[in-house]
Amino acid sequence: MPARPVYLDHNATTPVDPDVLAEMLPFFDHHYGNASSGHGFGRDARAAVERARSRVAALLGASPLEIVFTSGGSEANNLALKGISFGRPPGRDHLITTEVEHPSVLNCVRFLERQGLRVTYLPVDGYGLVDPDLVRRSITPQTFLVSVMHANNEVGTILPIREIAAVAHQHGALLHSDATQTVGKVRVKVRELGADLLSLSGHKFYAPKGVGALYVRPGVKLEPLIHGSGHEQGRRAGTENVPGAVALGRAAELAAARYDADGQRCAQLRRRLHERLSEALDGLELNGHPDKRLPNTLNVSFPNTDAAELLAATPAVAASTASACRDRDRTGSYVLRAMGLAPERRRGAVRLSLGRHTTEEDIDRAAAALVAGVKAVRTAGGR
Repeated sequence: MPARPVYLDHNATTPVDPDVLAEMLPFFDHHYGNASSGHGFGRDARAAVERARSRVAALLGASPLEIVFTSGGSEANNLALKGISFGRPPGRDHLITTEVEHPSVLNCVRFLERQGLRVTYLPVDGYGLVDPDLVRRSITPQTFLVSVMHANNEVGTILPIREIAAVAHQHGALLHSDATQTVGKVRVKVRELGADLLSLSGHKFYAPKGVGALYVRPGVKLEPLIHGSGHEQGRRAGTENVPGAVALGRAAELAAARYDADGQRCAQLRRRLHERLSEALDGLELNGHPDKRLPNTLNVSFPNTDAAELLAATPAVAASTASACRDRDRTGSYVLRAMGLAPERRRGAVRLSLGRHTTEEDIDRAAAALVAGVKAVRTAGGR
């Protein structure tokens, strides 16, 4: 029986941690009450949701009242951007974002642009970084919101959110950050970052798909996207996903206890993988910042190689050519294009993202498989 492929696509999604699964399962078949019901089943469910809210808040250094549960990162981003835009002050019609945001931000901003908002899309440098001075030069008295991701999902570059938030606040604008790739992997404290709104997604750090959260600073006016009863303090109507909230809370608790150790371990394994590939393949190029990046993320370009062909020829490794939302788009990564990388380098780029359960054996097996895959693709293509 062939060995199971090495999973190196944790930036796309993570497996549910066994402790997370164990804690959420009773809320499907035992504690199944509606958290808004007044009887005992409902009270048990409500207590579980609020405990989960406190756990998520503790991970972010926030208050439980500042956490809104959502169906995931995309909804959290939409709630932040549209909710702030719909409730913005009169005379403020300008929004700033970057060219390398996740599609759930970029497509939401484009929708708002069609509704009449003016949008500035900031460029990034060759590492995927945004210069805070460029934010300062772009902001105007009409700017009401700056939305910049905390870390890029493709190359792992961590952006200077604290400095960008300071610029936004100096001009009376709010700062939203899509932190779906950083929460659970590195230290994320909303007050240290200066974020007014911050999005996260459970399936990026060992909770199931279908649950996320949005941090909303007190005093920020947020129009709901989903109208109904007064769930989530009137900010997101709908019967609460109790098992999902419980899972997210437990994942947050585990992350708070483990992100230093997990991060150091992932960074060590990431370096090992990079070294193995570099030793075997001349001309391998690192994409993203060499230091200011997620500990688990390695994006490299294989020279004279088509990345999609490489991954198809390397079934022993599960990885992506770009984000999971764009992996089937053969036009190439818009993130790498915004970074100014040449077409040939973009064509050969693969994202390898490690996780909590990745081992040294996994790394060595993946490196050997990728090296063999590169040689096979080049031979087949006559390169």
